[in-house]
Amino acid sequence: MKGYIAVLFTHSDAIKLSRECKKRNINHKLMPVPRKLSSNCGVCVNFHYEGDIQDLTFSGVEKFFHVEEENYILVYE
Repeated sequence: MKGYIAVLFTHSDAIKLSRECKKRNINHKLMPVPRKLSSNCGVCVNFHYEGDIQDLTFSGVEKFFHVEEENYILVYE
């Protein structure tokens, strides 16, 4: 499965995405945003997902990054 980090605009948006991941049985965790990535709220959602990342987008998502080893590749903005 591919690893992703979702950077969100607010803490509430991070909670909303976390709930959506839980509802879809997507393995995820809330965590501080890595220093390499900026964020308005400082909290991101780290998750693994095989489906189309567009399925998880909503107005609260600032960016999605695909995580490869220690590199972050922007896949949605």
